[in-house]
Amino acid sequence: MITTAPTRTLVASLVEDAVTAPSMHNAQPWRFVHRADTDTVELYGDPAREMPRADPDRRALHLGCGAALFGLRVAAAHRGLGAEVRSLPDPEDPWHLADVRLDGAVGTDEDLAALRPALAERHTSRFPFTEERVPAEILDGLRAAALLEGCRLVVPGDWHTEAVMGLVHASEMFEAADARVRAEIAAWTLTGEAGEDARTEGIPSYALGPRQYDVTSPVRDFDPPRRVPERFERDPQIALLGTAGDTPREWLAAGQALQRVLLRATLDGLATSLTSQPLEWPELRPLARDPLSTTGFVQMVLRFGYGPRGRATPRRPVSEVLAFA
Repeated sequence: MITTAPTRTLVASLVEDAVTAPSMHNAQPWRFVHRADTDTVELYGDPAREMPRADPDRRALHLGCGAALFGLRVAAAHRGLGAEVRSLPDPEDPWHLADVRLDGAVGTDEDLAALRPALAERHTSRFPFTEERVPAEILDGLRAAALLEGCRLVVPGDWHTEAVMGLVHASEMFEAADARVRAEIAAWTLTGEAGEDARTEGIPSYALGPRQYDVTSPVRDFDPPRRVPERFERDPQIALLGTAGDTPREWLAAGQALQRVLLRATLDGLATSLTSQPLEWPELRPLARDPLSTTGFVQMVLRFGYGPRGRATPRRPVSEVLAFA
């Protein structure tokens, strides 16, 4: 157990783990500030990385930052530190998303620490999965992971899955008709081959996956001019992550739940991907929830199964996202 104040090197290593989190189009919309006098790491959203057309309320930005916040908690637990989180600490600054006070006198959270190996292993997979079904006990574990963060993970039945796939198709048409959304996507899509683009943000071509012969799986088509069509699973296995409310506080909680579920799934041997496309349109998002469910708002659609896990996507160096004060 660490009983002295965290050093800059230690804090940098915590942030390095945190920024493995997923974010919309891998924009990495986070900034961290460490204040040594209080042993606090402050988390901020980055206005330069918001997407005004696809994410006007910054819901997806909060989800990404919430996922990074959970990664910071996992990293702290792995190093024997407690991490006391205060969400939205400054009502006057909507970009100040959380304060995390690091405490070496607090006992290690073993459940959190056990997730740390998955931080480096979890990657979004936009590749075909097999038709093998995920066992019920694994699904129960993923549901429990979401509940630990105050959220619900709903595994839909056949009719609900079909309805969500219909929303995916509708969102693709909405997107095709909106030049501003397409421009935002293009700004974060890297079309060069591996090693040709030095950017440390965005989605590289090798992570986009193949095109689908027919759209049977909820994998976003970023439409770069180089992909060979393949057949995807005809019976996709999806889950809907939801919250009771729909405020920035719930979005941050959903981001933490999302990362907890993804890390648990990774340790369970699953490949995963995320689909926010139908949730980016106010006309479609309410239709994603089961009207009989107590989940009030769907925050993310997850796809999971057995198949290639995908490769790591670029991350900005810690020196760009962490400041010391």
